[in-house]
Amino acid sequence: MNDSNDDFKKTIKKSALMTLAITLLNPHVYIDTVLVIGSISADFSLYQKVVFLIGALLSSFLCFSGLGYGSRLLIPLFKNQITWKILDAFIGIIMWWIAFHLLHGIFS
Repeated sequence: MNDSNDDFKKTIKKSALMTLAITLLNPHVYIDTVLVIGSISADFSLYQKVVFLIGALLSSFLCFSGLGYGSRLLIPLFKNQITWKILDAFIGIIMWWIAFHLLHGIFS
């Protein structure tokens, strides 16, 4: 009984450490939070920064919760290759749109 308890603790510890490593060692975390979101809110007043922070946290929570819990509902849809191509195209368009607006903000 004690061995299975120790194995369980090791598994939990390993899972927690891997989650922290994947999260904190991901360079996109810092690019998104510091550069993109930080630069957007740099000229805001304190009140606007607080409201922006709450909105960013809420949208992030809703997005990742939706991805986590909603993904099982989309499994039948994503068995089709065309769905993946449409999703990839949509993501590409959004990325180009963001890049354009970031560059526009720099050069204007």
